[in-house]
Amino acid sequence: MRRREFLASPAALMQPAPATVVVDPRPQFEISPLLYMQFMEPLGVTDSSVEAAWDYDADDWRKDFVDTTRDLGPQVLRWGGLYSRYYRWREGVGPAARRPWMRNYVWGGKETNRVGTHEFVDLCRRVSAEPLMCVNFLSDGETRYRTTKEGDRTAGAQEAADWVSYANDPSSRERRSNGVAEPYGIKLWQIGNETSYGSTTFGKDEAIAHTIKFARQMKARDRSIQLIGWGDRGREGYWARDMVDRAGEWIDMVAFHMMGQNPIRKDTVLRGLRWQKEPEQAWEELLELARRVETRLTEMEESAGPKMPIAITEGHLSVPPSNSNPILLDWLSAAYHARSLNIYQRHGARVRIATIADFEGNRWTVNALLLQVPKGASYLTPAGAVARLFRRHAGTHGLAVKSAPSGLDIAASGTGDKVFLHVVNTDYRHAVDAAFEVAGRQVNAGRVLEIAPGELRTAASAEQPEPFRAVEKAIGPVGMRWRFPAGSVSVVELETRAL
Repeated sequence: MRRREFLASPAALMQPAPATVVVDPRPQFEISPLLYMQFMEPLGVTDSSVEAAWDYDADDWRKDFVDTTRDLGPQVLRWGGLYSRYYRWREGVGPAARRPWMRNYVWGGKETNRVGTHEFVDLCRRVSAEPLMCVNFLSDGETRYRTTKEGDRTAGAQEAADWVSYANDPSSRERRSNGVAEPYGIKLWQIGNETSYGSTTFGKDEAIAHTIKFARQMKARDRSIQLIGWGDRGREGYWARDMVDRAGEWIDMVAFHMMGQNPIRKDTVLRGLRWQKEPEQAWEELLELARRVETRLTEMEESAGPKMPIAITEGHLSVPPSNSNPILLDWLSAAYHARSLNIYQRHGARVRIATIADFEGNRWTVNALLLQVPKGASYLTPAGAVARLFRRHAGTHGLAVKSAPSGLDIAASGTGDKVFLHVVNTDYRHAVDAAFEVAGRQVNAGRVLEIAPGELRTAASAEQPEPFRAVEKAIGPVGMRWRFPAGSVSVVELETRAL
């Protein structure tokens, strides 16, 4: 189905100047250098995930995977998820031939443990990302992992603290015995993952008590590490306020997951394949879901109190079927992902870590990066393409947008004399014209990096791996203004000087 694009006629070009994007250049807050995160978890037979990214012929990460990840540019890579409930980190270190296979209790099948601490940190270093390790937190209280057929898969505070020493203690004999002389210096660690979800995990009070015990032992090994405690809602409502009040001296951030973004409308086109015949309604529904992201984030901020930083260590669009809806490969989904990232940046005074997708694999469409298997190309989904664009073109401090044309969702940031605007044209059919003004400063020059598929039903695939690469265009030479195509996602960079 072709969409209509209403372009200005020559007569329209003679009309009054377009509405103006007005930016206040005064820094509002520092944007976290850890804001853009990706989340890696071995997923067994559900999605080949980590195994799909490993080249057994070369006994190394796939080169195409590393290159695409470096292009994506995540600032943080997280290891863990539900997998951490039964992960024993020592099984993933030492000579690869001696590492035991393990059963993947949540996602099915078995894992080789060919990728463990050493390989994961190596990947992070190759792509210039900080590693974040999610520890086995007594299996988040799930007692079934104490008595599996393969033995006890739970792990306590001592094992978590030993992992910190293995990674960070310069004199660790255990790490040195495995051929690594220099410490890894892993600074980010998460205690608890989705601990409040369901009825089989810890209750709030028990989880807080164990968090304090874990934190004490882990920080006793390295006082410089940053710990993330679990604070999302569960049987007792949000945990964050009590977690902060009672364990706040031990944790540096509180974690939430932006999950469960299911269709709202009873007549939704997001179930099944109706969206393919009614893409404009799908676009509007996805924008509605993005508005719910801000509502949920505001709840998180209130529950965590006024000072505790927030880490959204998992988050993706949950439209059915679970984790594999093909709309997530289609540019239609960019409306949700770009607006979500703008929301996180605008709330950057509190949000220090965030993600809009899982990281990589070969089956799930909720990933930012997909791989052909057993070999072939790696490519970015719309979520990955938007994250790449915004991550690579952003300032160090959040700025306020004082006014903007209707239809444009904008998050502003700045570094020195340069202003960055992350712009989403939320209008499915119409281009939006805008002029640019930075209060108290003169705009000397500008450029736009624009993702504007000619058809909003454009999809990423192995046959078309790069349909969402941003195109750079200069603004001008007459006037600081731009026409944002319907459904486009752009970054505007403005060079300014004081008046």
